Amino acid sequence: MRLAIITDELGQDPETVFPAVRQLGFDGVEIRSLDDTPPHQLTDVQLTKVRGLAARYGLSVAGLCPPVFKCPVPVSDADLRAARTVLEDSLRTAAALGAPHMRIFTFYRDGAPAPRAAAPRVAELLSGIDTAGVDLLVETGTRTNTPTIDHTLQFLETLGDPRVGILWDPGNSVFSGWAKAPYPAEYAAGRPFIRHIHVKDPRGQQEYVRLGDGDVPWPDILGQLRADGYRGWVSLETHWRIGRVLSPEQRDVPWGRDFSADGFEASVECMRRLSEMVSS
Repeated sequence: MRLAIITDELGQDPETVFPAVRQLGFDGVEIRSLDDTPPHQLTDVQLTKVRGLAARYGLSVAGLCPPVFKCPVPVSDADLRAARTVLEDSLRTAAALGAPHMRIFTFYRDGAPAPRAAAPRVAELLSGIDTAGVDLLVETGTRTNTPTIDHTLQFLETLGDPRVGILWDPGNSVFSGWAKAPYPAEYAAGRPFIRHIHVKDPRGQQEYVRLGDGDVPWPDILGQLRADGYRGWVSLETHWRIGRVLSPEQRDVPWGRDFSADGFEASVECMRRLSEMVSS
């Protein structure tokens, strides 16, 4: 497995973030926001800068984290156009960065998850779209219609699109309240479809904490990934801040300086812990 971090967990300035990632021994950067710019709105100048910094520090772009379908289920034609625009802009960004994949969501849910109901709307939005070799990975999202592996498998079965796999975030599953113990059963069920993993550690449904101090058994999961020969990325998404707790809005819209504030020291500590877990 290869280690990456979502860059804005460390900060907004790539000139500071990229050398820190290399110094701490990680091989990849997963791009979300930079310079207070959401991922799907990054300019050509910013994308050129990212590619240059990645090359300078010997880092791979491990993925792109845009808010594709991270919205209520589209109802009107205007809603559909807006969702499709975010999708198309994000695909252009991912292709420009050489990202192997980008994440997508399954719309915010209103009540219990309804993955089979969400799938036809996603299929409509993906129809006719050229992904240009960029894999689409459904994240197990806290407030979406796929908070767990089980929900995500239902979604994928209904969607029936081979371009789409799973981005497993067991921390989100715990935080959602729909899977208090996402390992080992959830992992075993989703293993054939899991292509990328986000690492963060919640304490129940209250807050995210320092990696290793929460409810996700990361040493066990990482050991199983090693035993299974997992070759993909394991990407830290800290979500823990020293001295403060991210607000619900910051978790829903995780970009910009307000989100990244106080993240550098916390993320460095979690990066070191993740490295130790992987090597032990």
